Order: sequence, then structure tokens, then C-alpha cells
Amino acid sequence: MSRTVSLVLLDATGRPLGALPPFDVPEPWWQEVHSIVDTVRQRHGLEVTVLRLLDADRSTPPGGHVRYLAQVVDAPAVPLEPAAVDLAPHPLRQPWAEAGGPARSVAWATGELSRRCRRVTAVAQQRTWNLSAIWRLDTDQGPAWLKQLPSFARHEPEVLGRLPSVAGLPGDTNSPIGVPVVLAADGEGRMLLDDVPGEDRYGAGEGERAAVAAGHHPVQRRACGIVGELVAAGVPDLRGARLADWIRERLAGHDVSAAAGLLDGLDRRLRQVAGCGLPDTLVHGDLHPGNVRGDDRRLTVIDWADSFAGHPAFDILRLTEDVDADAAARLVDAWARRWRADVPGSDPHRAVDLLRPVAPLRLAAVYAMFLAAIEPGEHPYHVHDVPAALARAAAVARP
Repeated sequence: MSRTVSLVLLDATGRPLGALPPFDVPEPWWQEVHSIVDTVRQRHGLEVTVLRLLDADRSTPPGGHVRYLAQVVDAPAVPLEPAAVDLAPHPLRQPWAEAGGPARSVAWATGELSRRCRRVTAVAQQRTWNLSAIWRLDTDQGPAWLKQLPSFARHEPEVLGRLPSVAGLPGDTNSPIGVPVVLAADGEGRMLLDDVPGEDRYGAGEGERAAVAAGHHPVQRRACGIVGELVAAGVPDLRGARLADWIRERLAGHDVSAAAGLLDGLDRRLRQVAGCGLPDTLVHGDLHPGNVRGDDRRLTVIDWADSFAGHPAFDILRLTEDVDADAAARLVDAWARRWRADVPGSDPHRAVDLLRPVAPLRLAAVYAMFLAAIEPGEHPYHVHDVPAALARAAAVARP
């Protein structure tokens, strides 16, 4: 599957210029923009920055014909097509989706690198959507990455800043698993990260997932001791009964009839989870193989923007949700043995079984939070996610 792209261009002052002719890019995922930038450079000799999604010919990604707003520094020499575009401001628009916003963010990152005596040699926009904007900055000392986050994910640098104390320093080969190194953060969503070698581990099999789970366990076990510190730093507190309240608050206004029975019994279910005896800790929140980078030497868990304080079982449930039942059972069994050894008398298996339908229910609330915090033009990214997650929760909860 590919994607057909139309770009409506703004000039350096934010004035609309018109649209480039449509063109195809190989990646179907709407938030991936590096190939858009490369194609426009190769075809038209223009340097563009993609700002945001305008509309698409289908209700949800991936693929299709997608229209974006982009900005150029120099006036294009190529003929442009007339294009209608609404440039009215919106209170929920992300800073990087505004004209001039990306340039300000890149200037901040370049300045931070300069203070570290790293000279930027190239800047490449990688991704932009309502959950993050990402740029690669090549320097004379290797790559760095600029990531900009929305308000509901700005605790990520706080988490990363505290993780080395429980996960080991990046150069420590005895560390169970690596974590990204924060070079700078501005407290307003911008974060500059050192490069993480390797490749994202999409499609990882059971053996690699087992290694991730084994390496992640000491991180979670040691993080039990800093949960209060993390919550004080802004990490969402979804411990115990707070999780039920948080889910209901975010799903208010959505049709939850598919999972009404699960929601009605949620408080009782969470009390039973507490009775299983496992401690609350730092939960990654989206621990799938695509959020792990690795090479021949080390695995590194990336993208902690969905992290929260809560029950450790949520991460093993996410890590095993797309493997066959036998492999998932083996991975959960190994996870449970580690926790039983650390917390004698606990019942990790029962905790997993009780939380299995709660995991997609929490995810439905996460998607509802996204929709409430982003401008309507970005809703196609998530509009179908809430009912789909509620349906999964209801299906898992059935006897």
C-alpha cells in the first residue's frame, strides 16, 4: 500500500500560495513525512516542511489520497494549482503544526547542540501528527533527534531523566536494557535525544520479545521505589482505583454500551487485582517491538510518552497481544515467574487474567483523551480507535 499526497504550500510569512501536483510516496502511514520532503526536493527543487493534515479521501489511515499543509522558505518556480485552505487558528493546534513552528523548534535544537559543541550538518523532518513531531539532526559527532510532544505527553523527558538510575547508564553493558539519553528539554514539549543505534524491532518473534520482557523486568522492579517521585514529576497516576476514575472521565460522552458490563464491574475487578499482591511501578504503556530499537549489542526501549504509574501487567499484555496463544502463554509464564520470585506469595497470573480486558479499555480511554486534546482536522487518526478498543475489551471480558 502506498499513499498519494497533495501539498498546499504557504510562503515564509504564512501566506497561501497554491498546491503542488499530487504525487505518490511509498509509506502508507499518514504521519510519516520524510519521503514527502525528499520527493518534493527531488522533483521540484523545493525545501518544504510539512505542518499538518488537512483532509483525506478515506476516514482513517493508512493509504489513500492525503492532503497536507506545508511551508516553503523560497518562492517556488514550479506552477501551482489553486487550492482552498482554511487557515483560521484553532486553540488545540499543536505548536509544530503552525506556520513557523517547526523552524522555531529546529532553531532551539540547533542552539542546544551548539552549546554542546556539536555542529549541525543536516536537518531532516521525519514525522508530524497530533502525538509528536520528529526531526533527525545530523552533526559532526553523530545524529541527534528532536522530538516535540503535546501537553498530555510532556512527562516523557521526566521519565527518561530518571530511568538511568534504575536501568543503568547507557554505556553500562551490565544494564538490563537501554533507555534513550536526553540531551536537553525545554519544559514545553521539546526534547533533544542522542541517537539510539540499531533498528526498530517490528515483527520481532517470541525469542526477541522474551529478551525485551526479561530486560524490562529489572527496570520495573527498581522503578517501584521511585513511583512517588515520578507522579510528583507529572507522570499520570493510574494506580489502583484511580485507573477506574481516569477511564470513566475520559470515556464520558462516548458510546460505551459495548463495554458497559466491564465498566460497571471495574472497581471490583481492580480491587481483586490489588489482592494479587504485585507492586505498582512505572509502566511503559505501549511496549510493542516497534518501540524497541536494537543492534548486535543491545536493546533500547524508546517512546515513553504513554508511560504511567500503575500495574506492571499492562506491559506484558501489550508485548504479547499480537503473537499466537501458545507463545503468549510462555511469555506470560516467564514474566510471572520473575514476579513471584521478587514478591513471594503474589499471584501474577491472576493479575494478568483480571487485567486482560482492562488493557483495551484503558486504551479506549487513551484514544478518547487524544480526541479531546487535538483539533478536529486531526481526528481521522483516532476517530475509530475508541469504539474498536471498546469492542475488543468487551470481547475479552466475555466468559
